[in-house]
Amino acid sequence: MKENEEIAVFWFRRDLRLHDNAGLYAAADGEYKILPLFIFDENILDELPADDARVNFIYDSLSKMQQTLKEGNAGFCIRKGKPLEVLKELAKQYKIAAIHTNRDYEPYARKRDKSVAKWAKSEDIVFNRYKDQVIFEPQEVLKDDGDPYVVYTPFKNKWLEHFNPNEHQPYPEVGVEAFAASSEEFPSMDQLGFKESEIKVPEYDLDVVPNYKDTRNFPAKDGTSRLGPHLRFGTVGIRKLVQKVKDEEGTFLSELIWREFFMQILYHFPKVVNNNFREKYDAVPWRNNKEDFKKWCEGNTGYPMVDAGMRELNNTGYMHNRVRMITAGFLCKHLLIDWRWGEAYFAEKLLDYELASNNGNWQWAAGTGCDAAPYFRVFNPTTQIDKFDKQREYLDTWVPEYQSDDYPEPMVEHKMARERAISTYKEALNS
Repeated sequence: MKENEEIAVFWFRRDLRLHDNAGLYAAADGEYKILPLFIFDENILDELPADDARVNFIYDSLSKMQQTLKEGNAGFCIRKGKPLEVLKELAKQYKIAAIHTNRDYEPYARKRDKSVAKWAKSEDIVFNRYKDQVIFEPQEVLKDDGDPYVVYTPFKNKWLEHFNPNEHQPYPEVGVEAFAASSEEFPSMDQLGFKESEIKVPEYDLDVVPNYKDTRNFPAKDGTSRLGPHLRFGTVGIRKLVQKVKDEEGTFLSELIWREFFMQILYHFPKVVNNNFREKYDAVPWRNNKEDFKKWCEGNTGYPMVDAGMRELNNTGYMHNRVRMITAGFLCKHLLIDWRWGEAYFAEKLLDYELASNNGNWQWAAGTGCDAAPYFRVFNPTTQIDKFDKQREYLDTWVPEYQSDDYPEPMVEHKMARERAISTYKEALNS
């Protein structure tokens, strides 16, 4: 990089790829060479362990891109700190004409970007944001009167009406020639204060899509794509993905639309982060027994399907979606423990943790959210085994002792727990 050369910063966040990246493509189309930046945000990292598997995945994804950039004598600028402070320091080191980044719709991200935009304006630095992680942003799929949808099916129908494959083509890969020559050192994990995690993020597999409808509910089958973390951190582009699955049977695409549905719920109703979407459920008197919660977390409830799911989560950072519904429903309904406790535990453990979907699905399970399961719907964790793990393959993998004397008795009797949950909810809602 020449001295006093003006550059454009591209700030990578939830878009860890050089292909099908809207903001990066726009930056490459500009007049300045690009300095690629990633900030390990201490506002987020301070809540995570040093060996968090998701941070490892981010680091590994950046390392792969770094290998490509080095071919063009370019390289990543990696920083650790609070984003605004990092950008202010960077502006002293480089002559920054513009900062490009892709939009993020979570409450913290919106607040962060607002402060960056204000600072950039005061420094005469252009700050451009682009639509990248969604097909439709929260303001793009609305009811005819301009209000946001709070029920999934009409949202999905409007989404499909708006969707035109020709208008949502993937962006071309940005070549190394678009990046500024750089003498930035790529730091080691040790230098950043991170440790190697024993848990690894698996590669995603779209070969499952044609049979997804038939295999997705059976946790012993390898019938899901493992796309979650890749969508969360943007190692796959949503346009490229939707183009690939759009002509298949629609179940898989529906899951991608659910993701955007919950994103727009979080955007329009940010209170859901800490509060029930439906305020009348504030009256539910949760038991919140800490010993019960501990047994649930450890997978020692005496209900094999619940315990298998929790053990899978604790050991791999993953849990099959059908089992997520069963474990979440058990916590909220059988144990009458506040969904926020479970939501926080999943946030800590899930490789594919994403605020909008995690929050939306937990409130769905608890009956407190938009378009939620009714409060009187209480899964029977035992009959779920016969429906979705008839050969007990999933149970044998994660709870091999479930038929032995070493396995605990059910911590609560299903019929009693079901009736208790229904009456507790009913009384609260009618009070």
